[in-house]
Amino acid sequence: RKLTGEGDFAAWGWRIPFLLSIALVLVSFYVRMQLGESPLYAKLKAKGGASVAPIRESFDTWEKWEVVLVVLFGVTAGQAVTWYTSQFYALFFLHTVLKLPLDVTYGIVAAALVLGTPLFVFFGGLSDRVGRKKLMMAGNLLGAVGYLFLYKAIAYFASPLNAPAIVAVIVVQIGIAAMITGPVAAFLVESFPARVRYTSMSLPYHFGNGWFGGFLPLIATALVARTGNMYAGLIYPIAIAFMTFVIGSMTLKETRHRKIWDEV
Repeated sequence: RKLTGEGDFAAWGWRIPFLLSIALVLVSFYVRMQLGESPLYAKLKAKGGASVAPIRESFDTWEKWEVVLVVLFGVTAGQAVTWYTSQFYALFFLHTVLKLPLDVTYGIVAAALVLGTPLFVFFGGLSDRVGRKKLMMAGNLLGAVGYLFLYKAIAYFASPLNAPAIVAVIVVQIGIAAMITGPVAAFLVESFPARVRYTSMSLPYHFGNGWFGGFLPLIATALVARTGNMYAGLIYPIAIAFMTFVIGSMTLKETRHRKIWDEV
């Protein structure tokens, strides 16, 4: 944006990062081709236990669909909106709603992400000790009841600008997201059998993040534009986080003690 100027950036400059990402795709493809299968799956495959029709085996009964839907609406929907709210909506709110300069906005969010990233590791480790479900449901509930107060705090510290305080508020949001995202990988692994795990977990994980998370900026922007209330965009993440808390609290089973090696 600095190099091209605002006009050229809007016309064609925004495409440059997408073109550069081709290099990242090639690197990631190379890395993936060098990786072996997980020890568990490799042993399962050697014994002839891998599925030859993973799609059919993942979704051929209502009981299997029930697990997928419980994971989608009871875990990944809330995980997606809390993650998107903690960084993408925070960015939108600072720049588009509060009209802070773009450099200041990106600097604040970048600093918050650097400071908040270790929380994902912390909560992932904590879930090994206290359980996945407790942390994920607590994160959804904290998001549902706390977002309005957190964004009012951001607005308060924006005039006059107190950048460190805004960074701290966004780090709290990242912590809420980390309470769900930190444990979610282990939870997904423990929720599906190894012979069809990759296929079974892909639908709820990617559907949750792609649809529930991906539509957040569009829906939130539309709500703000329609109502004229700068906090109206929070209705969507609050509603989804609360829905996930209710469904997950009622339907999820704790998986921390599940021994995935029992399958082989």
